[in-house]
Amino acid sequence: MEPLSSPVVPTATLMEQVLFEVKRVVVGQDRFLERVMVAILAQGHLLVEGVPGLAKTLTIKTLASSIQGSFKRIQFTPDLVPADLVGTRMYNQKTGEFSTSLGPVFAHLLLADEINRAPAKVQSALLEVMQERQVTIAGETHKVPEPFLVMATQNPIETEGTYALPEAQVDRFMMKVLLGYPSEEEEFVIAQRALDLPVQVLPVATTAQLAALQAECRTVYVDPSMLQYAVKLVAATRAPARHGLQEIAHYISCGASPRATIHLAEGAQALAMLRGRNYVLPEDMSDLAADVLRHRLALSYEALSEGLDADALIVKIMAKIPAPARPLQHEQRAA
Repeated sequence: MEPLSSPVVPTATLMEQVLFEVKRVVVGQDRFLERVMVAILAQGHLLVEGVPGLAKTLTIKTLASSIQGSFKRIQFTPDLVPADLVGTRMYNQKTGEFSTSLGPVFAHLLLADEINRAPAKVQSALLEVMQERQVTIAGETHKVPEPFLVMATQNPIETEGTYALPEAQVDRFMMKVLLGYPSEEEEFVIAQRALDLPVQVLPVATTAQLAALQAECRTVYVDPSMLQYAVKLVAATRAPARHGLQEIAHYISCGASPRATIHLAEGAQALAMLRGRNYVLPEDMSDLAADVLRHRLALSYEALSEGLDADALIVKIMAKIPAPARPLQHEQRAA
């Protein structure tokens, strides 16, 4: 399969316009915003970990306004039940008939705030919608709107009254993004904007355009060497010793699944598209490796006792497994 000869300029321009509108409201968090765009184009979902007040809700709400999509927010609590998410059947005493009341998951952009505060049954209900993109209520199937993105958040500093997400459920998230505090300069701008009048977000795209871009994203060329690189990275998390990483083998009790390889390739397609290319380069894949892999590694007690995290192990894996060389024909065509 030969890559197309023309760069995807209209796509990059449209996504830049969407990003510009979001940046008029949200200060900083450039890496996080890029990951949100990648997840939308690749039709994946995000797990975001950060302390409160880092504009997670503001980001997804502003993005929904810029693409003219619907936005819903669910605050997860220990007393939440699956019907509060997906909906239920209600009996009308006047007509004597049952009607279906759809839940808040029927939105283009859904924010699941503090997902680890709800019990496992509620978490499973949400993750089933994420995977199947539909809900069955009383034998009747209802599809969620397209495009559909779930951004679930976790609070890393408060663990009382929380339910850890099982590895099998966390694996369904395309990426896990870690959010940090803004710089002093960014925080100054944040305070300034908070004192000014609210910014009116302009709609610069439609959900139909976004759905078309998602289909176009699938046509971005991925060279077999890029796929092989993704396979080696993921395989090294399962059998480090086989890839010359004996020193970290006892730190990983369970590696990433094949879904990580798929998400790494799909994310690289979306990132290449955002950067105005219709083919994937090694830096597209290496830039996303930590976000795709960090929540899929189950660390051993030795790693936890020594204070190691998944990111430190991923750095060692990427240093051992070199990225493939840039395809020369791609550079010539880009030039």
